[in-house]
Amino acid sequence: MGCAGLGLAVHMHREGLLRDRTLLMVDRDPKRLNDRTWCFWETGAGPFESLVSHRWEQAWFHAEGYSGRKDLAPYAYKMIRGIDYYEYCLSQLREIPNVTILLEQVDDIRQDEGHAIMEAGGKTYRAGFLFNSILFGKLQPLPGDHLLLQHFKGWIIRLPEDRFDPKEATLMDFRPDQGQGTTFVYVMPFDRRTALVEYTLFTAALLEQEAYDEGLKAYITEQLGCPAYEVLDEEFGVIPMTTMQFPADEGRIIHIGTAGGQTKASSGYTFTFIQRHAARIVSALSATGRPPRPEPLIRKRFGWYDSVLLNILAKHVLPGWFIFRELFRHNPTHRIFRFLDNGTSVAQEFKLMNTLPRWPFMRAGFTELLHMIRRQKK
Repeated sequence: MGCAGLGLAVHMHREGLLRDRTLLMVDRDPKRLNDRTWCFWETGAGPFESLVSHRWEQAWFHAEGYSGRKDLAPYAYKMIRGIDYYEYCLSQLREIPNVTILLEQVDDIRQDEGHAIMEAGGKTYRAGFLFNSILFGKLQPLPGDHLLLQHFKGWIIRLPEDRFDPKEATLMDFRPDQGQGTTFVYVMPFDRRTALVEYTLFTAALLEQEAYDEGLKAYITEQLGCPAYEVLDEEFGVIPMTTMQFPADEGRIIHIGTAGGQTKASSGYTFTFIQRHAARIVSALSATGRPPRPEPLIRKRFGWYDSVLLNILAKHVLPGWFIFRELFRHNPTHRIFRFLDNGTSVAQEFKLMNTLPRWPFMRAGFTELLHMIRRQKK
């Protein structure tokens, strides 16, 4: 089930739902490597605060025509290392005698009238509920859907001299060449000589690995002014940014993580949304024994906002750097973060949208609204 399943199980542990139930955690990966980092903004102390390895309360934004250092309060930008998250979750689960961790490839999931069914390692397992974070097969957008990929390669680099300010991150730097599409770099300093530098794109197709390397080399040399450096570690990832509909549940199969629609289409952010979704599932199961009900219609407006931005990016109506520049130049950072967290009021959303070109967004908004209506009728 992967990290989304680990997070869900930890929430269930805290609520006491695992003490009288048998739970089987299935993953083909033993989670012994630091294969990723999660960076996210958050107010106050979150559920995994003890795992936060670094945090930044100020961050730079750069694009053509504007550069600014942004105060992130009341938010902080935080980082959790993958290996710390895995070890914490697994250690919590190992304390519960009725939890079994199975290292196998999941081959199939389905259900009958009374059970969820899983095929893994040549065996068949039945359960009252199955929590699934696996995307089976290739994503197939329907007519009217948008699909971009957020793909990134990051290097942790070490410089021979002090150059970074560990209190300040670079949240988005759009100064790299935009010829491939929306392209930016973010820089997360750990100390004065060490930082994570991540080269990120929002495009329809991936690049050759050498292209990511060249982008990182050019940025470190030209923008950071550091021709001499050592690469300590690297990571690579791909996140779908799509308006495709992912079912929250199918009877006894409850989808979580990206498979459950918890990746925000317009930003690719997933970590925080996974935790909120897990908490909703646990609350509903505790109170009713059933999965949570769909969110109210008013909350679905954020999905519409996401689809409007993807429409503009996918159709190249406006360049991504321009949109984000206008947002960060004319809005306080806390308003942008709250909006991207699906936490703003309609009045706050109007203020934010009023800083963007009206006609391109109105045309895209009308198109996406019609698509949503047609989809609801099917």
